[in-house]
Amino acid sequence: MNILFLCTGNSCRSQMAEGWGRHLSQAHDFRSAGIEAHGKNPRAIAIMGEAGVDISGQDSTRLTDEMLGWADLVVTVCGHADDNCPVLPDTVRKVHWPLEDPAKATGNEDEIMQVFRNSRDEIKERLQALLETL
Repeated sequence: MNILFLCTGNSCRSQMAEGWGRHLSQAHDFRSAGIEAHGKNPRAIAIMGEAGVDISGQDSTRLTDEMLGWADLVVTVCGHADDNCPVLPDTVRKVHWPLEDPAKATGNEDEIMQVFRNSRDEIKERLQALLETL
């Protein structure tokens, strides 16, 4: 199964989901994209590295028709992506995960990094639950 994670900017949440997917399952193929491409967030790379998952080689990409044609399942990881997701072919299933954007976290660096860790862990839990249903 080909699974595409879709977010607004493909910098944090969808990147982490793609990384977890590749780390947790060899049975499926994973990609991520954004309605826009904002570049990779260094904090997302760092906290995924803490968990033993290297996402530094992933690209921040903008959604294309080719990606939609490739996907069997699209997982939107934010409301904006869910609201702006193009019409999908009938053969493509869509799931929505309403995740908070860790890039909007405020506070000191330790507090911000904890928000990123919480997001990382929630994405892992959601992905594990999804994989159990496939």
